Amino acid sequence: MTKRDRVIAAFAHKQPDTVPWNIELTTAAMDLFAAYSGIDRRDYVSYFGNHFEKCSYNGGAQIKPGFFKDEFGVIWNRSGKDKDIGVVDSFILKKPNFEGYSFPKPPLQTVRESTGKMLANGRDTIKLGKLGLCLFERAWSLRGMENLLSDFCLEENFVAELLEKITAHNLEIINEALKQNIDGFYFGDDYGTQTGPLFSPEHFNKYIKPCLKKMFEPVKAAGKYVCLHSCGNISVFLPGLMDIGLDVYQTVQPEIYDLKKIKNEFGSRLCFWGAISTQRDLPSMTPEKIKRTVRNTIAVLGRDGGYVCAPTHQVPADVPCENIAAMLEVLKL
Repeated sequence: MTKRDRVIAAFAHKQPDTVPWNIELTTAAMDLFAAYSGIDRRDYVSYFGNHFEKCSYNGGAQIKPGFFKDEFGVIWNRSGKDKDIGVVDSFILKKPNFEGYSFPKPPLQTVRESTGKMLANGRDTIKLGKLGLCLFERAWSLRGMENLLSDFCLEENFVAELLEKITAHNLEIINEALKQNIDGFYFGDDYGTQTGPLFSPEHFNKYIKPCLKKMFEPVKAAGKYVCLHSCGNISVFLPGLMDIGLDVYQTVQPEIYDLKKIKNEFGSRLCFWGAISTQRDLPSMTPEKIKRTVRNTIAVLGRDGGYVCAPTHQVPADVPCENIAAMLEVLKL
């Protein structure tokens, strides 16, 4: 089977010849692994044998050393240990209104060019458009997490308008990308903590789900795949997400979920992507134990398809290079 065939079978809940996989590293981890393995970091997709490529439509630029300003005007401080995302330096919407703030215009020309470049690279991969910070995270990056969660209860009209504006911006990008032959969309939006969701099912159904439905609809109408990343325990939201068209849930953290249980409960309708823990297992296990863990995870989640084996997040720099190599050795067998 080609890599594309393998993924298509897995997404259709059919057993592929081997489980598809995807391995991504943080910048710091990639530096270490490139030195360890001698790989050309520009060609990591081919080296790892990844089955996916994602074309990110999030923009912005570094404005000074250690500080990144994104397309919404949010400044991220990356001067600490986190060089890839960082923390918000200050929040733009200090009050629950839009006074003095204008939403950016969607970068449609960039979407066309970057998508076309990805599609033309000739690699045997599933190719996805990507929108990180796609809704809730974008809202709190502008307003502040505590402020936004308070607004959920106290400023309902403002929250609804904020999320609708974000959704409208995203829909222009989604519809532009779908004019080209991408395979689907990968949305990133964290809704959970280790012990449960960040907000109630009532607020999810009121604010988040209707906007996600609007973003999923054109993807599904085009016959493409919908993938959603969320860290944390969001099991209470999964039925609702499947109802609006979610095909693939990433990431499945084994320190949170009972893998057998989640496979039995949702595995006939939902594909899982992840489940090799970057928090608990990859940093601390021996290479041999990593190999056993990867095999055992594939045996549970890969039954009857419906699984993409992957670290639960980009692999951080505290993971020994030997453990990355051990995981890859099992996948490439």
